[in-house]
Amino acid sequence: MLCPSAPSERDGGTVHGSSLRAALIQLRVDPDEPVADRRERAARMVREQSAADLVVLPEGWPVGAFSFDRFEDEAEPAADGPTAAAMSAAARDADVWLHAGSVVERAPGGELFNTSLVFAPDGSLAATYRKIHRFGFDRGEATLMAAGTETVTVDHPAAVIGLATCYDLRFPEQFRSLVDAGSRVFVVPAGWPRARAGHWSLLARARAVENQAYVLACGTSGSHAGVPMAGRSAIIDPWGEVLAEAEDAEEQVLTATLDLAEVARIRDTFPALKDRVL
Repeated sequence: MLCPSAPSERDGGTVHGSSLRAALIQLRVDPDEPVADRRERAARMVREQSAADLVVLPEGWPVGAFSFDRFEDEAEPAADGPTAAAMSAAARDADVWLHAGSVVERAPGGELFNTSLVFAPDGSLAATYRKIHRFGFDRGEATLMAAGTETVTVDHPAAVIGLATCYDLRFPEQFRSLVDAGSRVFVVPAGWPRARAGHWSLLARARAVENQAYVLACGTSGSHAGVPMAGRSAIIDPWGEVLAEAEDAEEQVLTATLDLAEVARIRDTFPALKDRVL
């Protein structure tokens, strides 16, 4: 589902609200934990964040981003699968906007996608985003899943939010497109491996600085198919300052309040985006 884009930043997009309270759940993925139990645990943690305006879960948490041999068996419909049902109920119970991370979606034609789900406080599915850049080169996700083709924004009451997933973080042109669609906040759930944790932190800050936007980078803890996860979830402001960061890969919740007026202030006082040529 592609949400209507807000006015382009180049055309003077508007701020919807003055602040946004964000909660990032750095969920642990234990390969021995049944998926149904993990869904229940994730839903419980979402319900505990009822003070937030936006709650975020990481990429691929129901199965594990690197659990390639389980993709076929655990694939589910995006709109009405078991993960969507559990997350819809959690968003409604907590009365929050919920970016429920991503699932292995089985599309009507049989293809698999890495698909993010966003729910409104009434439990309705507000947006889906199919990951555009698949990781793995000639194996794994890159060979097992189809690629998404559309950038997606969500018209949250506080601000337009641009969606990206994990490996997308390495492709700045996608974020430029989201800025042009009015985004002032980027949400990036990930199953980023510990081996490249430094890149995760560096790239998340770079996307914030170059686009003068908030970045909510939600990683996962534990391991996916034996691959240790980086954790290192972070909330980063439009000047690249880290407002909150997980210092390790343990399960935890990060919270911060985003001052959305700061986006306009920085873009006005240091108008680098207006000097874009390409």
